[in-house]
Amino acid sequence: MGATISMIGRCRLAVTYNGTFLMAESPITQRSRDFAAWYQDVVLHGDMAEPAEIVKGCMVIKPNGYAVWEVIQRELDDRFKATGHQNVYFPLLIPQSFLQKEAEHVEGFSPELAIVTVAGGKQLEEPYVIRPTSETIIGHFFAKWIQSYRDLPVLMNQWANIIRWELRTRMFLRTTEFLWQEGHTAHASHEEALEEVLRMLDVYADVAENVMAMPVIKGQKTRAEKFAGAVRTYAIEAMMQNGLALQSGTSHDLGQNFGRAFDVKFQTKEGQLDYVWQTSWGASTRLIGGLIMSHSDDKGLVLPPKVAPVKSVLVPIYRKDEEKAGVLETAHRIAKDVGAKIDDREGQSPGAKFFHWERRGVPLVMELGPRDVAANNIVLKRRDTGTKEVLPQADIAARIPATLAQMQTDLYAAAKQRLTSNTVLANSIGEVEEILAQVTAEKGGGKFVMAHLKDDPACDARLKEFKATVRCIPLVDEYDGAGKCIVTGEPVDRRVVIAKSY
Repeated sequence: MGATISMIGRCRLAVTYNGTFLMAESPITQRSRDFAAWYQDVVLHGDMAEPAEIVKGCMVIKPNGYAVWEVIQRELDDRFKATGHQNVYFPLLIPQSFLQKEAEHVEGFSPELAIVTVAGGKQLEEPYVIRPTSETIIGHFFAKWIQSYRDLPVLMNQWANIIRWELRTRMFLRTTEFLWQEGHTAHASHEEALEEVLRMLDVYADVAENVMAMPVIKGQKTRAEKFAGAVRTYAIEAMMQNGLALQSGTSHDLGQNFGRAFDVKFQTKEGQLDYVWQTSWGASTRLIGGLIMSHSDDKGLVLPPKVAPVKSVLVPIYRKDEEKAGVLETAHRIAKDVGAKIDDREGQSPGAKFFHWERRGVPLVMELGPRDVAANNIVLKRRDTGTKEVLPQADIAARIPATLAQMQTDLYAAAKQRLTSNTVLANSIGEVEEILAQVTAEKGGGKFVMAHLKDDPACDARLKEFKATVRCIPLVDEYDGAGKCIVTGEPVDRRVVIAKSY
């Protein structure tokens, strides 16, 4: 008893339910046909988000999407607090003059700024910028709060929304408004600040890999790609199923740049005045886009168990009124015992319920019909592989956590294998261009190309001629060490990751 679903052709489903053969159009575009359209379909039909439409470039995060964000938020927040950080909140509106105090910062963000010039029916004496990030306003308050080395370090994090006026938007990946966290810290020495930067990069990598099952490469950004106003930027980079890169978290060594801009001075242990050394680091709802593109399939959303808001659902199946009471009684008992959600909605066929939970990425679905009740069995199905097994009801409580753990491991292994299989070496700029020139978000075919390249804006500019970028200079060199830059011929100490990206 139950539904069997298989893909036929491009977007058609063959559905067999209790021996009846049906045909239906799939609402999900196949990845091989158009990866970008597939992604949008998965977001929409997975109840993750939809375009706001009436507000340019924005989205409405729907219940399933926000529940995933809450899980990621909790995982990050627990780690922040475990490393000594406290949550704070700063104003959404920032005086425009604040951004102008750090020249590189304002230049980097100017095209994306949204500015408030009228409020309360009156022209403002000084316009406010809706925050694109908060380094400047936090620098202002650091100057008020920090006087001595005894006040350091200051370890803060803010959960907030951000506005950056984007020309091309994709839900979760790049929208005009998005949700994120931004950490801001101040230290007495550069060594301590750099230790903080790398510690938080490790936190992001830990959540990406061990919670989201999304393998990443930790590395340093080139000078051309670093955060505006930073001395150095570090990032984690993930590979999506189409081979494009996704920057999934960044950690910035701000040096004393913002300390100087906002006159954040402190008295050292030696009695001298010095500027503080600052860091900032952030991850946003684009992590959800990375999650979707790392694991989902042509049937819809696939969520790793550790981020799935609903980990298992039990669907009771009956056709006759006399079967209903026995099936529901057993179903509710099992669901309570194993902590599963039970779908006993009236007016919905079992097939419709299976489609509903499949498209929403629930890791495990159980089926229970009259024959299962009579035999003391239950059917367990994995979302990622589609495999079913008939189990004794007495075994299901132990099998669910074991199956969820195995699914988490398998999803990471599959993503790691994809990263390994689609990473290639190149020893000339011509090779790199040949590999990446035809890659698009729609057609896919992307690779991570490892090549020796100097950290020089001129080299970055050469890559942009075919719309590629240096994703990062890996912190750990897993290849052949030093070599000659493929653009300048000068010696460099390791290969960098070159790819097309979101």
